[in-house]
Amino acid sequence: MSDDALQHIRDTVESVYHTDSRRVLATLIRLLGDFDLAEEALHDAFTAAVERWPRDGLPTNPRAWLVSTGRFKAIDNLRRRARFDAALVELIHQAESAISSQDEQELEDDRLRLIFTCCHPALASDAQLALTLREVCGLTTEEIARAFLATAPTIAKRIVRAKAKIRDARIPYEVPSLSDLPQRLDAVLQVIYLVFTEGYSASSGPALTRPDVSGEAIRLGRLLLGLLPEPEVMGLLALMLLHESRRAARSTPEGELVLLSDQNRSLWNRDQIAEGVALVRRALSSHPPGLYALQAAIAAVHAEAPDAAATDWIQIVGLYDALTQVAPSPVVELNRGVAVAMRDGPSAGLAVIDGILQRGDLADYHLAHSARADLCRRLGKFAEARASYERALSLARQEPARRFLEQRIRELGA
Repeated sequence: MSDDALQHIRDTVESVYHTDSRRVLATLIRLLGDFDLAEEALHDAFTAAVERWPRDGLPTNPRAWLVSTGRFKAIDNLRRRARFDAALVELIHQAESAISSQDEQELEDDRLRLIFTCCHPALASDAQLALTLREVCGLTTEEIARAFLATAPTIAKRIVRAKAKIRDARIPYEVPSLSDLPQRLDAVLQVIYLVFTEGYSASSGPALTRPDVSGEAIRLGRLLLGLLPEPEVMGLLALMLLHESRRAARSTPEGELVLLSDQNRSLWNRDQIAEGVALVRRALSSHPPGLYALQAAIAAVHAEAPDAAATDWIQIVGLYDALTQVAPSPVVELNRGVAVAMRDGPSAGLAVIDGILQRGDLADYHLAHSARADLCRRLGKFAEARASYERALSLARQEPARRFLEQRIRELGA
């Protein structure tokens, strides 16, 4: 085999790992019944691919080959270890008797099973999120720790405890029955949206976004919609698509942050907007509309405005009013305050935001101080604006956001 052919196969192995490793892992978890055993099998399967594909050529179905190879290597390892640990016999029996399928729908269903297992109500919410990011999305422990301002050992302990809980409580690796699905849905929607948020606006680090993470969240949303075409699932997928449609315009080629009002709307992805708006209309048919449907409706108003000046702020404030009834929170109130400032003027918006901060809510949320600073700047209250920008800067962990705030402070000095 020529050097070029060998390099092509190596590149293919790397590409398959990037695109399919989490799908392969989900199926291996079903077949083997154990998270850690499945992760070891995944590693062994890709090691075998690196060794054998250059020699034997690419398999017809690389994903199915990896699943089969990983499964049989796991069974061999279990048999060797069972000589010293009789408790492994049950795992061997499960691995041997589980039905392996190459059907594409079955493989996708394995990912849904994994999502619902990671988001089982028996697990604490922080463990649900950490486990989903690790097992479903493939983030490293260090990446998850950076995203949520925790230490890697803390995140690792959460993941270990969650896996132990799943094993010891014999939490089933399955999609809930239709009768149980609605009550389990809220946790899954929340975790998928948190995954998307981390990809769309990274909480820390050098980059504004992580397209691989937000793209994975959108894929999960599509899978969930295929299983359960409920209004809130439609709303969540619509919300993610409408936000994602702006990705190309949210930063300069140099990686600097661009505010919504300053974005080049010709860069917005019109196909994603069209799909998102259509989903919003379907989601709003629910009475009353839910949390994600209302947020998606707000995003749709922004998406359909030809330019910033044409934004229908009256409609947006009305949607935020409805959202505060459905899911009241300080962050929703903050966003409503910004919308009020656009509708009624900066003084009106500042009164809302000051009320939130005076209560002690969002004291450590850099976007609250950044919003306050912007309104003070527009009102000519430059000393207050500087103080609020500096407070926001002290709290921001994302490098593009920090550079934006530093630029605003320099502009005030000028």
